[in-house]
Amino acid sequence: MNRIDRFFGLRGEAKVKFLNGEFQVLSPGDFVRCAVTGEPIMLPDLRYWSVDLQEAYASPEISMQRFLQMRDKLPHDEA
Repeated sequence: MNRIDRFFGLRGEAKVKFLNGEFQVLSPGDFVRCAVTGEPIMLPDLRYWSVDLQEAYASPEISMQRFLQMRDKLPHDEA
C-alpha cells in the first residue's frame, strides 16, 4: 500500500484465481471474502483457500470445516 492508498481507504474487493501454493489477482482490490463467514480477508493475510472450489477461508479451522462439508462433491484423484 502506498501513501495515496492510505488517504483514500480500501480499494474494494479483489477478484482472485486460486492456484496451488499461490493466487493470481485478476481484478485489483485490497481483500477477498471468506466463503463461509463472509468476513473480509486482506490480501497480505490470505493463507487458506481451495483451488477446486475457488474459495478463500479466514482460518485453518474454517478451511477444514468447508473441506469436510464438501469432500464428497470435490473431484477425486484417481491413481
